[in-house]
This record gives sequence, structure tokens and C-alpha cells, in this order.
Amino acid sequence: MKNSTLFSKMKLPLFIVAILLISSCGSRKDIEYFQNVDQIGSSKSITNYNPQIKPDDILTINVSALDLDAVRPFNLPATSFIREDGEIGRAAQQTYLVDKNGNINFPVLGPMKLAGLNKIQATNKITDLLKEYVKNPIVNIRTINFKVTVLGEVNRPGSFTIPNERITILEALGLAGDMTIQAERNNVLIVRENNGKTTYSRIDMTSENVFTSPVYYLTQNDVVYVVPNNSRVKSSTVGPNTNATLSVVSTLVTVAALVISITSR
Repeated sequence: MKNSTLFSKMKLPLFIVAILLISSCGSRKDIEYFQNVDQIGSSKSITNYNPQIKPDDILTINVSALDLDAVRPFNLPATSFIREDGEIGRAAQQTYLVDKNGNINFPVLGPMKLAGLNKIQATNKITDLLKEYVKNPIVNIRTINFKVTVLGEVNRPGSFTIPNERITILEALGLAGDMTIQAERNNVLIVRENNGKTTYSRIDMTSENVFTSPVYYLTQNDVVYVVPNNSRVKSSTVGPNTNATLSVVSTLVTVAALVISITSR
């Protein structure tokens, strides 16, 4: 009778542990990306990528033409630098910093505003101004400090410099080692500075609509924040070893229940 009563008491913690383990399990819907993509095929078009030049962008602007002497005054000189080991580094073309008003100071042409223009518009603007001095000028503009930052529930959070100035949110998450299993995939936050204002957008990575989102392509200095899910929040409250503790407790309860069952026969 005593053993039977003890066994009955053991059922309660065993039941509690079972509930905790079941509630900690996620479903496929919680973790799978693009869940309806097979249903829509390739009918949706991806948002056009056309980033604008912003203040604090660092640009290289190279002007070329058949007459090299004619374009020389419009190119910043290349400079060398001394490395930490004392060796002289390779000469590199000087850069333009877009100031807080969106301007650069271009040789001969003087101050000009580029912020708010995309690369094609900025290239056309400089090309048109140069035609007064150079025959058939060719202008090439690049942003050399294009970077995005990925934070939150990813395996390798950090800031990443993008050499080709084009990156999607999928590629950014790939650089950060993908989202962890504790990430809230339907609530990814993108923080963006636009025309002096900070905007916030949320994107559902489990939906096929991610491909047509206005933040599918990231822009200079975007921040991607992956929100932790409820299980991650709860585990941080009670400690990082909660899952291991539950596993040990459930094992001990099962063994104890088995021993009591055997001895009560």
C-alpha cells in the first residue's frame, strides 16, 4: 500500500516533465522558410534594387576617356600608406566622403550634391558636367564602405562589408551563419536610415512574400535583428541549462517510477 501511494505521487512530476518537454518542441511551421513557395511557382517578381547614395558613404569616382591627359585633373591622385611593419602599401585612389548635407567636393567641378541619387543618376550627373571639359567621358562610381549588420538569434552576429554593393536579406543571414533554432522566423526586424529618418520594417521569413518585400534587398548600413522566440526568452529567465536539467529530471523520474513499479509487485 505504501509503495502504491508513493507511485501515485510520482505520477504528478512525471506528468509535469512530460508537459514541459512537449511544450518545448517546435513545429515545422515555426522553422521552415518560404512555406508556400511551391504553390506560387515563379510568378511573383522580385523588388527592383536601386539603392541611393547617403551621407557618410565613402565613394571612389574614376573618370576615363580616350584622352588620358584631359581626364587627369578630374581624378584624385593615388596615395601610398605605410603598414604596421614599416613596408609601404600599394597605392590606392583617394576617396570622397559624402558629408552630412549629401555633398562631395569634386576636382574642378567643385561641390555637388549626390545624396538621394542612385548610382545611375549620379553617374549621369557627373558625366553631363564633364562633357564641357572632356570628350566622351566615362564615369565609374563605387561605394567602398557598404556594410550591413546582423544581430540577435544568429550563429555569427556582426557587421559585414559587401564588396559588390548588392545583398539580399537571405545572403546577409547566410553571412551570419543563418538563424538559430531559437529564432522567431516570422518576425525579423530591419532598421534602415532613409533621408535622415530611421524606419523599421518586419519581414516573415516563413512566407513566400519575402521575395517581394521592399526590404528584400538591403541598403547601406541596414541592421537586421532576429527576434528570439518564446522558448529562448523563457530559457534565458531560468538559466541556459534548463533543457539539460529537464532531461536529467525526466530520466530520474522515469527510473524511480520503474523501480517502484518493480518493487511493488
